[in-house]
Amino acid sequence: MPRILQADVDEVKARTNIADIIGERVALKSAGVGSLKGLCPFHDEKSPSFHVRQQVGYYHCFGCGESGDVYSFLREMDHVSFTEAVERLAGRIGYTLHYEDGGSAPETSGRSRLYAANTAAAEFFRAQLLTADAEAGRRFLGERGFDAGAAAHFGVGFAPRGWDGMLKALSAQGFTREELSTAGLVSTGQRGVYDRFRGRLVWPIRDVSGQTIGFGARKLFDDDNGPKYLNTPETPIYKKAQVLYGLDLAKRDIARGDPRRVVVVEGYTDVMACHLAGLTTAIATCGTAFGTEHIKVLRRVMGDDNASGEVVFTFDGDEAGQKAALRAFTEDDRFNAQTFVAVAPDGLDPCDLRLQRGDAAVRRLMDTKQPMFEFAIDRKLGGFDLSTVEGRVGALRAAAPIVAEIRDQLLRPGYERVLARRLGMDPTEVRSEVERAARGGSTPLHTRREVPQVDPTTGASGIAPVTLASLPRSPDMAVERDALMGALQYGHQVDQALLDRALGAPFRTTGLEAVREAVAGAPDRTRAGWVTEAVNSVREPYRSLAGELLMTPFPARDEERAVATVADLARRLVLRQLENEKQELLGAVQRVPADSDGGRALRMRLRDIDAERQRLAES
Repeated sequence: MPRILQADVDEVKARTNIADIIGERVALKSAGVGSLKGLCPFHDEKSPSFHVRQQVGYYHCFGCGESGDVYSFLREMDHVSFTEAVERLAGRIGYTLHYEDGGSAPETSGRSRLYAANTAAAEFFRAQLLTADAEAGRRFLGERGFDAGAAAHFGVGFAPRGWDGMLKALSAQGFTREELSTAGLVSTGQRGVYDRFRGRLVWPIRDVSGQTIGFGARKLFDDDNGPKYLNTPETPIYKKAQVLYGLDLAKRDIARGDPRRVVVVEGYTDVMACHLAGLTTAIATCGTAFGTEHIKVLRRVMGDDNASGEVVFTFDGDEAGQKAALRAFTEDDRFNAQTFVAVAPDGLDPCDLRLQRGDAAVRRLMDTKQPMFEFAIDRKLGGFDLSTVEGRVGALRAAAPIVAEIRDQLLRPGYERVLARRLGMDPTEVRSEVERAARGGSTPLHTRREVPQVDPTTGASGIAPVTLASLPRSPDMAVERDALMGALQYGHQVDQALLDRALGAPFRTTGLEAVREAVAGAPDRTRAGWVTEAVNSVREPYRSLAGELLMTPFPARDEERAVATVADLARRLVLRQLENEKQELLGAVQRVPADSDGGRALRMRLRDIDAERQRLAES
């Protein structure tokens, strides 16, 4: 291949800001005068040791020792030759290269040809979406709320139904069948070479720098015997375990966000719906589960070196979605960012949610997010009857390994207390079991047997809606149930300070705890319509339970007595909180010298609690 003139190599390098190139792959932030730093893309690390000095066009990692200029960065990251790296940067800035033979040469090297072939295919598919044959594709988009502008923004196209339409078009542009086959654009069968994507709606899949590396295609016609979604196979430039659809569009807003937030959804149309609704940091995997390599890519883009970021997984309410969330949870300790799960109302995916309830409903999905650890804990507890001793012990053994997975020594004690409250068990017992699980003494998470759930409307296996009838019977449950029933029905007539305090601590019954969170979070319980909003904000599968609590007749003779009963229930909940606090303080008193400041403060608080309990009992 002709050699590029050295003067041109130097000129392209001088005109290129190395921070811009590296910044497309790594979130960089100031590290002092003239220096930027981020998480190294060449090895996995928690704290940033990768530094870039844009004035001298050089990078160096103090962790693994990798260093070089902008050309070496592209060669290492994208596995291209030196010539390909120079040609790519020259094309980026619009610079015409010259070669030692006196002329200019087109890109003819391997990987560059694969990028070029995919780019040409994307342009071909986009043009085909405007043809008469693509009516089914345009109708598919329109039925999901996407107009021509949306299709253009995401580069959506259409693959013709014919045998080799794209093959002929790209062959006419000079691409060989070998290049198109290596790029995953054509296949070979008994009848010869043919287009891999035919009669399908096509989404271009781009790497973080915006180059098209593959495609995802959705079946449109009944006579198509292929899978619903067909993706590009593994190629030298397309590795599905490392690819995240939409990351090229989302990366800028991810890096600029405060906090830096990534929203992980399940499909191409979900990414489109989120971006169009205003959640412009949404991304999706491409035909594979979210895994370790995806986390490494996201961590670099987020600059994930502290706990200020957020990764929110959105899954529908079916069993597959729940399992996907738990798979993601197993990799949770690889993120420094906080991880959450957001389950859309009625199990809708973001695309259907936007279509049925509008852009605002998609944005509000972030308000319902639940910490990943809480989601995993609740998921485990849902398989046990917590009204029995055996059920609570089984639930503890199943959930303890989840808490044991928490590496953060500040978070773990808090979740031990959360689990203890959920189970109504002594925190010391819970802590002991968690420590045993951390040492490997408990049965692994994946071998624990759970009670299967069945959807009562379809008979399908999944997470069934929680109802009043399904709640475990216990004195605690009865108080919590009646208190929530009264709060929903008569909360506007009860002293708000008392009600706020009664609902200020978590409930011990899992389903009722979800309703409590919604009622406690209502901004103004004296405003008309607050109840409907509160019920609608309850996360699944507990929304139907909230509806039952709202609609079930409250056990009182008249409204006046109902209000009095609700107030009494609120006081009982406050008394329960005070009793719990007292028990914890009594234990703490034993560990603190009586004549110390801490010991005196504990005894004073115990006296205050007793006085407050007396006042509540007399009111």
